[in-house]
Amino acid sequence: MANNNQTYKTGEKAPESGKYKVQSLVNGGSSNQDDTEVKVEEGEQFPPSPSSNDAANWVKVS
Repeated sequence: MANNNQTYKTGEKAPESGKYKVQSLVNGGSSNQDDTEVKVEEGEQFPPSPSSNDAANWVKVS
């Protein structure tokens, strides 16, 4: 099971299936308006932020 505080960057592979959301943008930009949750399967790469299409730091929500 993943550590709840663990973040994953766009392009990294998911350690387990579940729902993830953007915690912050890799370039330091704000992602306050980006609360979209995405379902990622184990082994899939994390996508860019849905709202800005920038590289993002993802955190597991469920």
